[in-house]
Amino acid sequence: MNDDVSSGAQWLAQRFAALRAALAAIVIGQDEAVRLTFATLLCAGHSLYEGVPGVAKTLLVRALAACLGVRFGRIQCTPDLMPSDIIGTPILQMEKADFRFRPGPLFADLLLVDEINRAPAKTQAAMLEAMQERAATVDGISHPLGDLFTVLATQNPIEHEGTYPLPEAELDRFLFKIRIEYPTADEEVRILETYQALESPLDRAAVILTPADLSRARAVTASVLARAEIVRYAVALVRATREHPAIAVGSSPRAALWMLRAAKAIAALEGRDFVLPEDVQAIIRPALRHRIVLEPGAEVEGMSPDDAVEEVVRGVAVPH
Repeated sequence: MNDDVSSGAQWLAQRFAALRAALAAIVIGQDEAVRLTFATLLCAGHSLYEGVPGVAKTLLVRALAACLGVRFGRIQCTPDLMPSDIIGTPILQMEKADFRFRPGPLFADLLLVDEINRAPAKTQAAMLEAMQERAATVDGISHPLGDLFTVLATQNPIEHEGTYPLPEAELDRFLFKIRIEYPTADEEVRILETYQALESPLDRAAVILTPADLSRARAVTASVLARAEIVRYAVALVRATREHPAIAVGSSPRAALWMLRAAKAIAALEGRDFVLPEDVQAIIRPALRHRIVLEPGAEVEGMSPDDAVEEVVRGVAVPH
């Protein structure tokens, strides 16, 4: 056990506890969504939220940006949204007879992309480049977006008119597909008690972790130990999705890599410098539910991707 990594993991667990407490005063409930979203940041990934309107998806991202002291950006996707609308455009400077690039809303640290499946193919392609390269190209010039650039996109699960289904290549770039559920009755009462006044707790949000802290947290996460049997376990789980009779298209090697990174993040948030099988199991559903395609017959019978992943987990031996 590395003492530096161990102390780093304990520091990260303490800082996350403070962050979670601060967010809990703003976003009532949604504790699992908070944990998975912060794990996304630790892994330098991107995540997709799925939930009906009004369950605090936007509030969660805005609150997280406020508590991290990073730039927040928001894009509302529509069927006529063009790449230049999100990236920005060159503007002619008359006095210099030259063009100056005016950046668009894409240039943020935490970027909320509302209803990403409403954006047309060209705009989704520009978003894919930004997610993969953390840069945007305009007139052949690449503009860096920064190491903290993170896309947190939303998708409405019940309204499909005027939408463009996300291609598998784009879905595979998202670390998690995070389900945002309705709050419990007690949580809903607390929401009304908290937000019935005009002043919002978000207005009083304080910085809990700085960008420098986040960089340190990422280094701690990367140093968490995943033993050989944990690596083989992650590979066995992903390979099992390719052999399951209810799954038409299983997960790729990229899925196994991101699963392992996410499991290291979960371990670090628990204050550990090593990964347990339970850490892999904790993130496998949000990590794989958007990376598998069910057989039509399984869908007709009412099976969900989570059900199929659950069967995969039960069928793979857990290392000791």
